Amino acid sequence: MLSQIRPALVMMTVMLLLTGVAYPLGVTALAQLVFPDQAHGSLVERDGRVIGSRLVGQPFAGAGYFHPRPSAAGAGYDAAASGGSNLGPTSSALLARVNAAAGRLSDEAGGLPVPVDLVTTSGSGLDPDISPAAAQFQAPRVAGARGLTLLQVRRLVRAQTAGRTFGLFGEPRVNVLQLNLALDALTATGEPPPTD
Repeated sequence: MLSQIRPALVMMTVMLLLTGVAYPLGVTALAQLVFPDQAHGSLVERDGRVIGSRLVGQPFAGAGYFHPRPSAAGAGYDAAASGGSNLGPTSSALLARVNAAAGRLSDEAGGLPVPVDLVTTSGSGLDPDISPAAAQFQAPRVAGARGLTLLQVRRLVRAQTAGRTFGLFGEPRVNVLQLNLALDALTATGEPPPTD
């Protein structure tokens, strides 16, 4: 019996060290080496202080900022409670919420049709990006609140629009945090910031 327990314990210890220690440390070291920015959370700093991450959505309030997609994560943009609302397409609560948001935004924009990503939540509730159409839809409000021309704001949106990954995957998108930081820089200097 002892002859059977000893190899089992040795195998369990070896596998524990390989899969529980060596593999995670190896993957972490590789990520730190190859993708250091992403491995550290793609954090964004302003004036030496971390103000967010390019990978996690956050709320922006006020007419002078671009607003992200709505969030159903916890109380909104709560990374500890990431997730969607779990309301399906036949849910009357979802339909009422979307219709109310679409009506409010359409009224603010003089009756223009509202891009769908401004009234629907993402699956995680933490989506940091909006579509270029959603950003352009908000441009008149932001321009008016900031005292900028609509052309200045539309150019800024175009400059901050990322294309499809490798030209094939996903859709064009605008990172809301980076767009708002570029907007702050434009308002402060009158010149658009350099693009990455």
